[in-house]
Amino acid sequence: MDRRIFLTASGGTALAFLGVPDAEAITRRVRTAAPTAVRVGAGEVTAIETMVNTLGDLAAEYGGGHAKRLAVNYLIDNAGPWLQGRYTEATGRKLYAATSQLAHLVGWMTQDEGDDRRHQDMAQHYYGHAWRLAAEAGEPELAATALRGAAVQSIARGPRHRAQAFALAEKAMTYAKDLDDPRAVAYYQSTVAEAAALDGNHRLATQALVASQTEIERTASAPPGQSWASHFTIGRWAYASGMILAKMGDLPAARDHLHQALESYGLDRRRTRASVLGNLGALHLQQGDLDGALAVWSEFLDCADGIQSIKVRGAAEDLRMRLARYENVTAARELSQRAAVLLARQ
Repeated sequence: MDRRIFLTASGGTALAFLGVPDAEAITRRVRTAAPTAVRVGAGEVTAIETMVNTLGDLAAEYGGGHAKRLAVNYLIDNAGPWLQGRYTEATGRKLYAATSQLAHLVGWMTQDEGDDRRHQDMAQHYYGHAWRLAAEAGEPELAATALRGAAVQSIARGPRHRAQAFALAEKAMTYAKDLDDPRAVAYYQSTVAEAAALDGNHRLATQALVASQTEIERTASAPPGQSWASHFTIGRWAYASGMILAKMGDLPAARDHLHQALESYGLDRRRTRASVLGNLGALHLQQGDLDGALAVWSEFLDCADGIQSIKVRGAAEDLRMRLARYENVTAARELSQRAAVLLARQ
């Protein structure tokens, strides 16, 4: 893969990374690096990992729009030149792995910042590079995570992208099949379930959801690890499974799962909690529980203030659309007005 494209591309293209990564990329780079190239060691790798953790924490609280430019600049101005530097093969593999995580984070931030064609194409672009870097580094979990990110993005783009979403989710599982961390396996299995549900294959979706539950229940008392997939806790599984059940039309079970995610396990990230509350309010209303919807949505608006995320914005827009038929209900009208104020600040 030409790293210059990685550094200078200004627009995304259709996903085309289901081919074969360059397994010799690191070895060839080690052999052909110019003597004048910058020397890269463990310190640079640690710097990238630290930046991923720092910016990832910020984005999880306040949405992808808050720090995306900083992440992109670091990727281009720091990690990019280091990829072109001089390093041992062992350091090169760690460098590729760390840069894969940074590219994936930028892809997620870009996807979360805007739902227009430009943002979504660029997110695909970054996910594709994250996958290639991880595959070339020999890191199957990172490769699976990049593919999973691309699959979730395709799912969010709706039924027209269902075949692509399912192909990516299945491809992620090919990397995950030999992983030891049950959290990671549950993470990817739940994505297969979500893609299958979007595709209308409820039988396969149910099978994958059961497999995901089996894996996540093995981790109930274990602390999360350091990888992206290892942060898939049982609370986040409850949220994901609830949304999958909603896609399959089981609204009571979906609502129970979302309540379970919030009340039984807790969700410590503001953006995630706001997303759950937004979806939960809609489920209450779909089942005729206006009072329950208003209570949940009020909490959603409290939590969503200051978050820059298309998921949160979408939930606020959904709230207003659903409450338009209740203009004669004072509490509904006031809540809709609060949502309008939130949207105006986005």
